[in-house]
Amino acid sequence: MPIVTVQQGPRSIELKRDLVQRITDAFVDAYQIPAEAVQVWIQETPAESWGQAGVLTADK
Repeated sequence: MPIVTVQQGPRSIELKRDLVQRITDAFVDAYQIPAEAVQVWIQETPAESWGQAGVLTADK
């Protein structure tokens, strides 16, 4: 059973629904497994809790 973890900043529920469906479809197609075997976990981190190139994402 594949478990996919996505780490990202906050997104709308509509975007997350679409992402979960697309990831699931990709695994079903690539591995020839039932959709019920695929789990997608989304871990959201607020913009003030991560940075890039020495700058908080919230400050960009």
